[in-house]
Amino acid sequence: MPNDTVIKLIQPGTFNDQLTDVLRNGARALLAQAVEAEVADFLGTHAELKTADGHRRVVRHGHLPEREVMTGIGPVAVRQPRVRDREAEADDPERIHFTPMILPPYARRSKSLEMLIPILYLKGISTGDFEEALAALLGKDAPGLSASTIARLKEVWVDEHKRWNERDLSAKRYVYVWADGIHRGKKELIGFTDGTRESAHDWRTLLLDLKRRGLAIAPELAVADGALGFWKALGEVWPKTREQRCWVHKTANVLNRLPKSQHAKAKRALQAIWMAETQTDADAAFDAFIESYEVKYDKAAECLRKDREALLAFYDFPAEHWKHLRTTNPIESTFATVRHRTIRSKGCLSNKTALAMVFKLVDGAQKTWRKLDGHNQLPKIIQGVKFTDGLEVVVKPAAIQAQTAAA
Repeated sequence: MPNDTVIKLIQPGTFNDQLTDVLRNGARALLAQAVEAEVADFLGTHAELKTADGHRRVVRHGHLPEREVMTGIGPVAVRQPRVRDREAEADDPERIHFTPMILPPYARRSKSLEMLIPILYLKGISTGDFEEALAALLGKDAPGLSASTIARLKEVWVDEHKRWNERDLSAKRYVYVWADGIHRGKKELIGFTDGTRESAHDWRTLLLDLKRRGLAIAPELAVADGALGFWKALGEVWPKTREQRCWVHKTANVLNRLPKSQHAKAKRALQAIWMAETQTDADAAFDAFIESYEVKYDKAAECLRKDREALLAFYDFPAEHWKHLRTTNPIESTFATVRHRTIRSKGCLSNKTALAMVFKLVDGAQKTWRKLDGHNQLPKIIQGVKFTDGLEVVVKPAAIQAQTAAA
């Protein structure tokens, strides 16, 4: 029998997790492969360039020193390949530079970790407790995550939010707005602030601030649910913008005024309205719903009837856009996540810090927002092209001449 009976115990603050070690080693191998492939692609695009003596101009040039990048599974070590332009000096403005996208210069933490820090802040974790909390999540050796580092990050994010909140919007043109906007087919966060959703004053303040910073041309259509003070503010700030009520919210509101035994049937009847191919068919389905329910369930029928025009506005826009316009779902999940993560920290953060943390969450989330289907139709809407039942209305030359003569 062996004489050694000493058992090595796990020290406080450390843990032995073989699965995490496997994942980390795998991540290191995958990251190394990815950065090597990125360099190979870059060299391939410049393969035809030659030096005066006929050799390749752009070549590999060793590696930068190894560095650790903090990720969601802890620190991952990586070496970034270097690239050299043989025909240019270091200070030559014509020198071909390689700028890595996967592993940006000086990056010390992944984007997912960047999002983790504001989430913990909004959960009520104090600056002094961050080091312990992150060590528990990422491992004891997590570098660059001391209380002072976190405090500096917070200051940087507060400054980022301030600059973003004061940026010039005069070069922007948005066709549709929810609580965010659409610009060139890409969903983009325009603005946000703290306030009360039912308060027209708070919404007016936000819209006027956007207008003051250059957003002078009103959007063509705004999408929201009916409970917001947003609609009153919109009518005052951008009176020509048309209104589209969210069908998801409207369906829920109507069903809340019906007994549960009627929910399945009523939901199918409501779906028949907003899924109709033409507005004529939608109007017929709309009338059928009112006729079916107004006798016994007048509150449900009135809930639907009062927003008829705003519920069917989407028919005057390209059919490719309908699924985006009928609901506020494009932003609903983003702000639901923010609300969930801020509710526990209510009162724990200053207003400035809380808004900066929310900004980092939403700014990160908007990078995953889908592009608008049929975004090539947006210039037509800006130019005043009309759509009926989702299809472009083609104006014949004779009709154009007649309109010009009449004018």
